[in-house]
Amino acid sequence: MGRHHVFAAKASPDVFQEKLDASDIVGRWKWDIVHDRIYADAAVALLFNLEPAVARAGASLDRYLEAVHPEDRERASQDIATSLQAGRAYRQEYRVRSVDGVTRRILARGRIQRDAAGRPKWGRVLLIDVTQDHPDPTGDARPEAHQHPLPLAAEYCMAMRQALYELPEPLLRRMSDMLLLEIGRAMVRAESAEQRNQMN
Repeated sequence: MGRHHVFAAKASPDVFQEKLDASDIVGRWKWDIVHDRIYADAAVALLFNLEPAVARAGASLDRYLEAVHPEDRERASQDIATSLQAGRAYRQEYRVRSVDGVTRRILARGRIQRDAAGRPKWGRVLLIDVTQDHPDPTGDARPEAHQHPLPLAAEYCMAMRQALYELPEPLLRRMSDMLLLEIGRAMVRAESAEQRNQMN
């Protein structure tokens, strides 16, 4: 029995689902790009079928990509590489197979920070579970329509949220989480509407 299967047998799907139900914002990770180490909390670890201790200590990007659906994995990896080269904010939507065996659709919003020499140094990512907002949870995740104003709103909201998390203001932080969540949901609805228009 492999490492992931042993861990999955010990995990409680009910507890994990309760965590997700409490807030569609699953969690966040911080990526030390120079050393390729992603640091995340237990909820993110379970989402990507990792042991929480491994996520806290830092795991490579490849370890996280292992949990991404095979049909989404190459695109997710390419999107990250493009963001690293451009040093810009990014949005990804992909499916993951979590510790409880459920395939979930995740919206990831992140920013790349560069050092004084302009090299990518840190990546900060917020993960939102948008499974219930998507009309077909098993369908392919598609890139966003860049012409829509919602991605710009999400980028500004990410910057605002990052600033608020530097302050001892839990209410403001919670409100920024809620705003970002609703923007993420609106982006999924807009994308679904565009797909339906293209089919008609």
